Amino acid sequence: MADGPTPLTEAAYYILLSLYEPLHGYGIMQRVDTMSGGRVHLGAGTLYGALGSLVAKGWLVEGAQYDRKKEYVITAEGQAAVQAEMHRLAELLQNGQAVAGGAAGFTQAVESHKDEKGR
Repeated sequence: MADGPTPLTEAAYYILLSLYEPLHGYGIMQRVDTMSGGRVHLGAGTLYGALGSLVAKGWLVEGAQYDRKKEYVITAEGQAAVQAEMHRLAELLQNGQAVAGGAAGFTQAVESHKDEKGR
């Protein structure tokens, strides 16, 4: 397997996406819920554990604090991680459509694989 960026968890991906504008913890939970159509619900433990990890990686910074609410915002490094994950997900989708999207797509994927292997 080729080296590359580590895939993001779904929670980390949505947290990073939600922080292109500064938000506090509860706001992040609400935005993730909205973006995912209610499919992804972040509990406080999951959220704050992930926030700590993302801050430690330099992908988020802590911003303003008011009324005991701390805001977070994505960094340029965090935005790069989101872009890398979007590229990885697009590749997964493209390959899935080529193989599982129908007989023509499957044949094309097999032929492409044979060409890569020199067979």
